[in-house]
Amino acid sequence: MNRRLAGVAAGLALIVAVAIAVAAANPALLITGYETTTVEAVDGETGESLATVEARVADGLVKQYVGLSATGELKEGEGMLFVHEDAAERAYVMREMAFALDIVFVAPDGTITTIHEAEPESRPYTRHRGTGRYVLEVPRGWSERHGVEPGDRIVVDRE
Repeated sequence: MNRRLAGVAAGLALIVAVAIAVAAANPALLITGYETTTVEAVDGETGESLATVEARVADGLVKQYVGLSATGELKEGEGMLFVHEDAAERAYVMREMAFALDIVFVAPDGTITTIHEAEPESRPYTRHRGTGRYVLEVPRGWSERHGVEPGDRIVVDRE
């Protein structure tokens, strides 16, 4: 009986080890779905609306690690909002990205601090640095097309 129990335990351990290895190789498999929220960019001086996007919310470690790398394309009016616990200096990379992005760093009060135009590169670990609690990723050129710049604000339709 003890040998049989040991065999079952060894089999379960092997299954768990394989599952961990598969998840480590492709963390996107751990994501069951994203909440979405409406994100509006407004002029920092006038409060006039500049643009709106429907953004997937990356509010956990796995979702933040995967980001948009498991996405084939991002249409105009779509984005991803990364929500961090606190404001800090951050660095974002274009790991396994199929398309270019604007990476918009946002302070806790919604003020845009930095915008980077980022291309998928042969060197995908180029660090795009900024300070913020939130980071909004949108199709490359979105900021320029809508006149969004540092000092403007991001308003998020969630608590």
